[in-house]
Amino acid sequence: MKFQLPGIEQTAQFARQLAGELKAGDLIILSGELGAGKTTFTQTLGEALGVRPGIISPTFVLVRIHPSLIGGPDLVHVDAYRLGSAAEIDDIDLENTLDSSVTVVEWGEGRVEHLSDSYLLIRLERPSESPEAAGDEDSEPRSLELTAVGPRWADLEAGSFEADLGQQH
Repeated sequence: MKFQLPGIEQTAQFARQLAGELKAGDLIILSGELGAGKTTFTQTLGEALGVRPGIISPTFVLVRIHPSLIGGPDLVHVDAYRLGSAAEIDDIDLENTLDSSVTVVEWGEGRVEHLSDSYLLIRLERPSESPEAAGDEDSEPRSLELTAVGPRWADLEAGSFEADLGQQH
């Protein structure tokens, strides 16, 4: 499923809607260049899941756990940018929290798929030069591609997301 989103608010809306579909044990892999909106997506997702606020990119600590404030699953936020192999991923022991949390891995494509037989891969892209935005990153359009893998997501359809997000392809 691919969506053309007019700006960062629609990207956040997508994250809020996705949060309603998530449960403990879900793995989300975020892909996209610097500034594509991966951390903003995770912040909105965490807010919608009701976890402790203060989500920032875990670039230097690699993993941050944000406990639920409402009795739901915790959010485990990972930055795999500096990790180069499956062995390095295994060293940070995500298996310990995977079943009881929603796990979001930025820069995880090609690095963490072995952790679960079901996951969502979300690719975010922002055009490098957008005349519509004129320098305003929040109003720059984004492309969001969602790939659902495995039995957990077999029934996920584009209709799960409201039509006002943007144009679906």
